[in-house]
Amino acid sequence: MSLSVDIAHPLAGFDLRVAFEAPGGITALFGQSGTGKTTVVNAVSGLLRPRSGRIVVEGETLFDAERRLHLPTHKRRLGYVFQEARLFPHLSVRQNLTYGLRFAPADAPGPSLDEVCDLLGIAPLLDRRPGGLSGGEKQRVAIGRALLSRPRMLLLDEPLAALDTARKQEILPYLETLRDQTDIPMLYVSHSVAEVARLATTVVVLEQGRVARTGPAERVLSDPAMVRQLGLREAGAVVPATVARHHDDGLTELSVSGGRLFLPAMDTAPGSPTRVRILAHDVIVARDAPTGLSALNILPATVLALRGGEGPGVIVQMQCGDDRLLARITRRSATALELAPGQQVYAVVKSVSVARTDVGAG
Repeated sequence: MSLSVDIAHPLAGFDLRVAFEAPGGITALFGQSGTGKTTVVNAVSGLLRPRSGRIVVEGETLFDAERRLHLPTHKRRLGYVFQEARLFPHLSVRQNLTYGLRFAPADAPGPSLDEVCDLLGIAPLLDRRPGGLSGGEKQRVAIGRALLSRPRMLLLDEPLAALDTARKQEILPYLETLRDQTDIPMLYVSHSVAEVARLATTVVVLEQGRVARTGPAERVLSDPAMVRQLGLREAGAVVPATVARHHDDGLTELSVSGGRLFLPAMDTAPGSPTRVRILAHDVIVARDAPTGLSALNILPATVLALRGGEGPGVIVQMQCGDDRLLARITRRSATALELAPGQQVYAVVKSVSVARTDVGAG
């Protein structure tokens, strides 16, 4: 399954000109508010007709300005989940879910009602009305309704933006399950670095209506050039890992390509894939192998690049096994350590600095 987008459309303040290819998995449209993310999703869904360009899903052209082709929304077979659940208040959860089945082609493959309920944990809610549900429950039902329309792709426009932190943490594992246990690709709009780092397989970064960067999530989010979009506090790296074992002292050991990491206990079975986001300001760089430290995570690495700004700080990009890490240190420290590309160093990460919200299923 693939999505090809190449469109242009005038917006307030700038012209949107976006072109990208989205493979399977979750492709995140990432960027600050007002960069054109929702406009792109609305164009893919058919709710907006771009001024020019072309949109193709799974080999079928949905929009082609030159051919004056604009397939109506209801014929595109795309499931759309908005910021608000938009459930029918007079219908039960069961009736809201089965409403999606009305639009599913009879021969279209897809999950059954029971399978969707199991996948999203909403079976106990079937006889309730939307007014009695929490925000997280409503969004799970909205995702279920979209799934039951048997879409060939899901479009999610900041589905967690209206939820508080607790509700976000409630629904994130379900989105991970959806990513890992179904073949339905997703186009996911967000300006939350933590959400994108945890969920996305591919990231398309938008800036003032243009694609600033695109590629696998691990590479895009670990690029020092992304500091401008992310901000210094959010700069960091996404590292794929495997749960190795759980220790009696409350720590979970992860295996990464460059060694091992110890985190506070995770409720994940050994052997399970996961991913960890390590913030740049939580990484210390050492020239020699450190001794006598309380930090448990010490990984050998190679300096790839140093990126300075107008302030006193420097972002150091390092290769650690097959992965890349970022460290934010002072220019004075970089000078004192004589850091340069190709230099062998050690990256020191405190166990407690990797928050639970930055650990997700792989």
